[in-house]
Amino acid sequence: MFLKVIRLIARLVLPLFARIDKIGFENLPKTGGALVATNHLGRLDAILGMVLSDREDVIMLVAEKYQKYAFWRWVVKNVDGIWLNRNEADFHALRLVHRRLRQGGILAIAPEGTRSQTEALIFGKPGAAYLAARANVPVIPAAISGTEDRVVKERLRRWQRLHITITLGEPLMLPPMERKERDDYLQACTDEIMCRIAALLPGHYRGVYANHPRLQELLQEQQPARAG
Repeated sequence: MFLKVIRLIARLVLPLFARIDKIGFENLPKTGGALVATNHLGRLDAILGMVLSDREDVIMLVAEKYQKYAFWRWVVKNVDGIWLNRNEADFHALRLVHRRLRQGGILAIAPEGTRSQTEALIFGKPGAAYLAARANVPVIPAAISGTEDRVVKERLRRWQRLHITITLGEPLMLPPMERKERDDYLQACTDEIMCRIAALLPGHYRGVYANHPRLQELLQEQQPARAG
């Protein structure tokens, strides 16, 4: 009920200061476990991820640093969120997320682990790939643009509406994870996920993946589709 109220308020307020273009949302499964892997530009990203989906089984991860604020403790409690210690391997949080993914929940997560200070992609961490592979759920690559904290502040200060674009790519099933050479497996899967996110973004957002060979392959594959 609380999530429905938050969504209702947000959907009434957001159009007042932002135009949001949603592309590829048919790729978002209506039921069943799934992991949405997205880039992370600003504080607004988390709110968008929570309110734009109609699903009730959203898994909300919140950095432990916000636990000191009464407001965020109240929000996390009411949305059945999970606190995450980003400074170390938080196995307790990972177990909770894994269980809820297996039960059919949907998780939005930024493999980068933090907001990009360069306003472009930084190197992804293996947590998203690990969770998706272990829970055997599809990864939905997602690209957000227009939510940079700097841009949000500047435009709102000038009473200008934001222009936010959210693009979802096709679902990706990762190959089974084997115990041998697990680190190499997770790195390869993380690169695949990050390159798929990069392929959905305008060029100046691609950051450290701009010259990645896999990204170049994906962009080549997109060209015939766009031409057709």
